[in-house]
Amino acid sequence: MTIYRATVLDTPQDPFVGGTLRSEQDGGLLVRDGVITARGSFADIQRDNPNEPVEHLDGGLLLPGFVDTHVHYPQVRAIGGLGMPLLNWLERCALPEEARLADPAYAEGTADDFVRSLVHAGTTSALVFGAHFVPAVDALFTRAASTGLRITTGLVLSDRILRDDLLTTTDAAIAGSHELAKRWNGTGRARYAVTPRFSLSCSEDMMAASGQLMQEIPDAWFTSHVNENIAEVAQVEQLFGTSYVGSYERHGLLGRRSVLAHNVHAKDDELAMLARTETGVAHCPTSNAALGSGLFPLKQHLEHGIRVAFGTDVGGGTGFSMFKEGLQGYFMQQLQGPDGAPLTPAHLLYLATSAGAAMLQREEVGDFSVGKRFDAVWLRGADDSALQVNLRNALDIDNALAKAFALGSDDAVGGVWIDGNRVKG
Repeated sequence: MTIYRATVLDTPQDPFVGGTLRSEQDGGLLVRDGVITARGSFADIQRDNPNEPVEHLDGGLLLPGFVDTHVHYPQVRAIGGLGMPLLNWLERCALPEEARLADPAYAEGTADDFVRSLVHAGTTSALVFGAHFVPAVDALFTRAASTGLRITTGLVLSDRILRDDLLTTTDAAIAGSHELAKRWNGTGRARYAVTPRFSLSCSEDMMAASGQLMQEIPDAWFTSHVNENIAEVAQVEQLFGTSYVGSYERHGLLGRRSVLAHNVHAKDDELAMLARTETGVAHCPTSNAALGSGLFPLKQHLEHGIRVAFGTDVGGGTGFSMFKEGLQGYFMQQLQGPDGAPLTPAHLLYLATSAGAAMLQREEVGDFSVGKRFDAVWLRGADDSALQVNLRNALDIDNALAKAFALGSDDAVGGVWIDGNRVKG
């Protein structure tokens, strides 16, 4: 067992419905075999466990491991393609890089870069948009398993509009998905996600095949994109003769184990459909800003009772840091005035941790309650950094968390634990 002594913060209760930030400024967490067995003041925890070793995490903040609900594995090397809307960016930046993963050796190197980048940023659970090639997805599962990352991913499916070397047939899509799911679904911390790229690049037959896979793969997850860009939305509506959300609903692809990314340009009937089916939405603030997609209507999602959590959307997004996503998410709500949802530091932490854990049904993580697995991030900047200067001079614990989101970065992550195992720092 180990006692972790730190300033401990988490959000076990949803702050959008009355929950508050929970904290101990000189807190103690007792961890045994990866499980939190006691929580309280350090003095109390040490008094009750006087012979247990102590890990002192001084001068920073100990937060639950981050949960990324939408991030693209093949795009880790394509970050920074600025100045283009979605469809142009896909053509010029993302899709050429994704095609390179047809080379298994290239895919293995990309998987290494991707998993290392997630861990470096403090992400311990993720719903990952996979690759268009079976060996490349296998490489991702393999690399994630070696780190312990809690990962949900799958083969990306498309049969029209994209580059020819990224297209497949429905028969190949079904066979490849089953092959990967048989090997990885439920193995360790891995789970399988049926992943049509988006309705725009999938025919009715491919969408029907996705629905078939959801029925045939036990406890499969589903993820794709929706309502990200105005031009994209118009094309989907023309192709399917229905709303963008409706293109998924008609094939049975919405539900409690479904997560759609973006939903910037949602209509009221689509929001009602998402709420009724309990489909989650991944909000990707830096991507929405970088690609000029628009301002996410968080307030309307909350009013409909839709579950929302942060995603980084690498490489449309500008990095793996949940601190960056939280800050950009705050900015985007501020810019909407009365139509935006006012966000406190507790809301930002919730959207980066507990909300994602709940959405992905990773009930074992997301906060530091007794009985949870110890997935954690220790934010601790260099002594002379602006972050550390501000943490030392914070007015209170809420203000310290605000400073963390304003100034936090990957490089200020001093330690990361997954299931009690230290994987960074």
